[in-house]
Amino acid sequence: MLILLPPSESKRPGGRGRSALDIEGLRFPSLSDARRTTADALVVHSRSDDAEAAAKSLGVPPTLVGELAANAVLYEAPVMPAIDRYTGVLYDALDAPTLPTEARRHLGRTVAIHSAVFGPVGALDRIPDYRMSAASRLPGVRLRTLWAEAVTSALNEVPGPLIDLRSESYAALGPLGERDDAVFVRVVAESDDGRRRALNHFNKHAKGLLVRAYALDRPRVRSVAGFVTWAASAGIRMEYAADHEVLLVVG
Repeated sequence: MLILLPPSESKRPGGRGRSALDIEGLRFPSLSDARRTTADALVVHSRSDDAEAAAKSLGVPPTLVGELAANAVLYEAPVMPAIDRYTGVLYDALDAPTLPTEARRHLGRTVAIHSAVFGPVGALDRIPDYRMSAASRLPGVRLRTLWAEAVTSALNEVPGPLIDLRSESYAALGPLGERDDAVFVRVVAESDDGRRRALNHFNKHAKGLLVRAYALDRPRVRSVAGFVTWAASAGIRMEYAADHEVLLVVG
């Protein structure tokens, strides 16, 4: 099975040792060409003489233009596991650095994080710091055109269920297709009177706690139904909502 996570705008800087990005060594090697196309364009664009224009097209606030420096040295920069690279609400709740070794290995086998630069990468794949999102614009590169079909094809090679916790903007860069064993997860809050509302900021927190519980329990899941059943056993409420959609209910 595979759980798909969104990335985060915020990232932990630096890395370990002198190791650098190995595109061919990332999970889903069929995406290597698309990864290199995007990474090359990002490096060139981030080295532009007009840093403010480059920052604007990448969605980087004027006060953070200096962060483009990370993009400019993408291939030479130190790397760390993707699950440790990302920070923010979801990843703070997941708190991967504190997980036992076996739990982290389980994430490495069954979790992928969908980067705008590298597409889906394994949780333990080593990636550099960068600044780019699904909404970024790169000269000469249409992200959805470049990624969508290639990512869908790569995901279709994964046996077992696909549990999609990505945001809609990242799901658009690699749709699940029509697989019966693939579901998109939406987070809703239920009040005492039974009313439900979609969550924005706190949906990330709920997703992080879900994946942390999954990593610690290391259940053997062979179907979407099996994942929902495991979640219930872990005190996490999930419900079928429609074809290819499951609700994660918090309250």
